[in-house]
Amino acid sequence: MDLPTSAAKPIAALPAARSASVAAPLAAAVAASWLCLAGPALAQTTVTRSETVPAGKQARLVIVPNLKKDCSSGPMPEIKVVTPPKSGSLITKAGKLKTPAKYRCPNKDAEVQAIFYQPNSGYTGSDGVVVEIKNSDGEVEKRDIRITVDKVGDKAKDEKKNGTDL
Repeated sequence: MDLPTSAAKPIAALPAARSASVAAPLAAAVAASWLCLAGPALAQTTVTRSETVPAGKQARLVIVPNLKKDCSSGPMPEIKVVTPPKSGSLITKAGKLKTPAKYRCPNKDAEVQAIFYQPNSGYTGSDGVVVEIKNSDGEVEKRDIRITVDKVGDKAKDEKKNGTDL
């Protein structure tokens, strides 16, 4: 971001006797005010988590509703793939779901965006993806998802995640 040219002129225009005593604190205050304005735009949360996916099966990695913090409907979330998987592919889907009872907006019908991971045929081992999610309130979160593709799926895991349905 370019600073407005008028912001720099008052410091340079100060008389020589006052410039040493006023210029440094004033410059610090101006710089701090610009940092405060830029702070929220630069802040971004990164969440790292692990997922286990059965070989040859599709599994849901991310699901984001279009609900704002006040539980009202907002725009659809935007999901951007920053780092694609090396040994599989990602599939995005949109749909409607009722939020879980333990969600911050319980039992609310919402439109959702979801990302599913499909490992390459015959692949087992490690993979990973990084996605950025812009929610309905405009906040951006980066998710670093580390994936383990196993030969045999663990049935104790959430079966609903392993499949093609939202």
